[in-house]
Amino acid sequence: MHMIKSYPVCPLPASIEILPRQIPTSDQLRALLPSGTFVYLADVGAPRTNAEMLFAAQRLREAGCIPVPHLAARRIKSREALEKRIKEFAELAGVNNVLVVGGGIATPLGPYKSTMDILETGFLDRFGIKDIAVAGHPEGSSDFTEAIAIEAFKQKQAFAERTDARLRIVTQFSFDPARVLEWAESLAKTGINLPVHIGVAGPSRFATLIRYATACGVGNSLSMLVKSAGNIMSLATGYSPETFVLPIEKELETLARPTIAQMHVFPFGGLENASSWLRMRGSW
Repeated sequence: MHMIKSYPVCPLPASIEILPRQIPTSDQLRALLPSGTFVYLADVGAPRTNAEMLFAAQRLREAGCIPVPHLAARRIKSREALEKRIKEFAELAGVNNVLVVGGGIATPLGPYKSTMDILETGFLDRFGIKDIAVAGHPEGSSDFTEAIAIEAFKQKQAFAERTDARLRIVTQFSFDPARVLEWAESLAKTGINLPVHIGVAGPSRFATLIRYATACGVGNSLSMLVKSAGNIMSLATGYSPETFVLPIEKELETLARPTIAQMHVFPFGGLENASSWLRMRGSW
């Protein structure tokens, strides 16, 4: 308790991400996650993803959490499959909150190529899902230019303005706080006022981070982090997210209109480690 009170700034609140096939028991979830925590369920394209995600969403509801399943546009094979998936989420697991992403594969498996394609179907609205997260990439993406990303955000914001959907941006994780702050400010300057939730890699070993960072295209900022670690002992003891989060929180406190509303944690070092860190710092 003393550690939480002495935290130097107001901590950002946090959501967290889990692989559906790794969902803990309801009792474990209650022990690890505060009631009302937003828990994102990642779609990694496994054969049983749909069934596993539905089961995980139901278990999260039972534990008092808010499930946020991913909908990956390019992985959905048909309009009927999309409607069925959203209907099951809403009616069988009480889902009212989703993350819609492009899908990370070059060739779509069905008729949907982008997040906007999913939004424009109207299925989310039909089944009462008003809260929708979309993806952001502060360090850029090999799939599109920054100009294309800005235009896509403008389209999504326009969609929110002409409907009653509540959109937010949830970003890929990064290790460069200055870059993330600059990116969030650039959105505000272009008139994009959707809430931004920054992606954060949870406490973990550096070897684990290197593997995920390379796979997710954030190797440049990880290289910067490793160089700044300074010595082998730092690499051996592991990564503390405070090196990324705390500078952002300090900067946000100086802004009249903060550009970042929350953080979203990827628990690469395990759910228990991430939970302990978030509780210790007062984000949970």
